[in-house]
Amino acid sequence: EKKIIFHPKMLPAIVISDPELTVGLPPHVTAATGVDAFVHCFEAHCAPGYHPMADGVALEGMRLIADALPRAYDNGKDIEARADMLSAASMGATAFQKGLGGVHALAHPIGAIFDTHHGLTNAILLPYVMRANRRAIEGNCETICRLLGLAAPGFDTLFEWVLSFRTRLGIVNTLAEIGVDVNRADEVATKAKGDPSDGGNPIELSVADYAEIFRQACVGELG
Repeated sequence: EKKIIFHPKMLPAIVISDPELTVGLPPHVTAATGVDAFVHCFEAHCAPGYHPMADGVALEGMRLIADALPRAYDNGKDIEARADMLSAASMGATAFQKGLGGVHALAHPIGAIFDTHHGLTNAILLPYVMRANRRAIEGNCETICRLLGLAAPGFDTLFEWVLSFRTRLGIVNTLAEIGVDVNRADEVATKAKGDPSDGGNPIELSVADYAEIFRQACVGELG
């Protein structure tokens, strides 16, 4: 099992984010952890509830990541890109006090059961969960599209951008490609429904919904 252990007194008093310490991070880890930071911001922005400060921080985090992550992926010694990514990662962690959602609810048990990389798991799952949440996040997607300067703002535009962004960063499309067994859908789905992140999803997902999203992500069913 993967559990979240949290208490205010566990938070550090000071954080030193030094981009030089991340220069040696390999491209595939840079991509996976970077998209994880994007998912933190995206899920926080789409989480229900009123928290305009978290929304603002999440939006700026996504803007930074969209620009800086491909640069850091291409050239790990790009200090400005690395610095922007550290800032965006911290912003994602700040924003998700508002909540996370189905991507993380699934990624936690998948990581526990199959020992997958957390960031990579989130990166693979993102479009599958986006599609499940479509009716509740249309407005969020339009806002994010405008922020990223994408033409024809809306769900479909952002969905296609996410797919292209993953491809640009070498992220595979299915969970099966990282060793996840589709036959454990019920187990994963039950654990996902019990994960704290489930409460932040913009619509209520049932165990059956999680099982179907998991199956789709294993076989690559995005149509």
